[in-house]
Amino acid sequence: MGEKVVAGSFDPSARQRYRDKLRQCLAGLARLLAEERFDRPRNLMGVEIELNLVGPDGRPRMMNAEVLERIASRDFQTELAMFNLEVNIAPHGLGGRVFDRLAEELRTSLAYAHRKAGEVDAGIVMIGILPTLDRDHLVSSNLSASDGDRYTVLNDQIVAARGEDFALDIQGVEHLACTARSIVPEAACTSVQLHLQVTPDRFAAVWNGAQAVAAAQVAIGANSPFLFGRELWRESRPPLFLQSTDTRPPELQAQGVRPRTWFGERWITSAYELFEENLRYFPALLPICDDEDPTSVLDAGGVPRLSELTLHNGTVYRWNRPVYGIADGVPHLRVENRVLPAGPTVTDVIANAAFYYGVVRALAEEARPVWTRLPFEAAAANFDTACRYGIDARLRWPRRGRYGGVTEVDAVTLVREELLPLAAAGLDAWGVEPADRDLYLGVVEERCRRRANGATWQAATFHRALDKGYDRDTALPATTRRYAELMHAGEPVHTWPVGLPEPVPLG
Repeated sequence: MGEKVVAGSFDPSARQRYRDKLRQCLAGLARLLAEERFDRPRNLMGVEIELNLVGPDGRPRMMNAEVLERIASRDFQTELAMFNLEVNIAPHGLGGRVFDRLAEELRTSLAYAHRKAGEVDAGIVMIGILPTLDRDHLVSSNLSASDGDRYTVLNDQIVAARGEDFALDIQGVEHLACTARSIVPEAACTSVQLHLQVTPDRFAAVWNGAQAVAAAQVAIGANSPFLFGRELWRESRPPLFLQSTDTRPPELQAQGVRPRTWFGERWITSAYELFEENLRYFPALLPICDDEDPTSVLDAGGVPRLSELTLHNGTVYRWNRPVYGIADGVPHLRVENRVLPAGPTVTDVIANAAFYYGVVRALAEEARPVWTRLPFEAAAANFDTACRYGIDARLRWPRRGRYGGVTEVDAVTLVREELLPLAAAGLDAWGVEPADRDLYLGVVEERCRRRANGATWQAATFHRALDKGYDRDTALPATTRRYAELMHAGEPVHTWPVGLPEPVPLG
């Protein structure tokens, strides 16, 4: 949720100073690009996963400070609400048995964190939206404590920009309509974030490829069908995230003002365009200036931090976000892919990552790129459709062959017949070992063959419980407890038996 900030109010002059500093930062970025100062190709990828804390009853536990104190690792940190944690896996080079190594590191880290959470009667669950969350959990008093109270400051600024309660209105299998007085409902959305370091000349192709394939990622990886006890979209995080951070009152929405949670509106030709759009379209939420003069730093041969630019960029919630960073004194650019929910298992997370890194490489290197054949509006509509219907979605995609055009196709057919072969070729191009490639892409293949993912399992198990006589208030916790049990067992979700286990008779 962004950089460290210091609590306090911001007067009008602070916003003007910040706007001026943002322009200086943008000019600095342009100069770095023109002078070709960015890092050479290093094929680096990174993974961040947001997690939930639950008790033995399957309900959220507001105790991330206590759990983090016991974990005592810089790999784990707070997230927005007190039932959230985030784990960061160190960057890895794409190649060899990288996915098996990532899987082992992640299993070890999560098992350790789960044991430590157990010391305070809690546990770790990877899931897109915890089914047992209710409105009473998602209130400002449950914001995480943080250095500089950055979560409170961000909440206060978004609430002030909105000027009224946030309206949550999602029509899915069931209808949810309610209001919230803070951005804390956004904390319900726990995701996997996949980073890929790219050179400036490749950035646009990778970002465009990531945008084009985002709908397919969501369709096969959906894992968020419930919110506040209602069954909504198969992947309910995107509409919830949009509505819970929406600074626009209805009048500005009617005028077509862009939301801060944004898919975008066009294909791009450079990373600079995305940073420039962020300045042009979105007012500052956290107008905090530091003392750096980017021009002076560049004139002296140094690398500017561009702190204002990176802070502002962190308050525009693109599903594929551009990132500027510095490592070992050298600037670099990353594409941060944010579309996937957390979970269900480590194997599923790594399978989703292998699919993404493979297919985005292949799409970026096609002689006739998909974004020259697919209207951007179709890619945006695909994303919405995939969120609504998950693995049963039908998506628009360019036809093969000489006549071209765009057709509608089942998501599973698109993935199995076109995207999985591309992903395999992309992983080969990265130098990934065939054993890793086949294992993790095979998980995606099986999900498609069985039309089964986290969302389908949750919904089917919940309805099976209702059929057995559970009421809603007991079916959702029971489903969550069973999910957590199977998650920690580790077998991929397409193998999970649907339903709750029969009680073991006594005696």
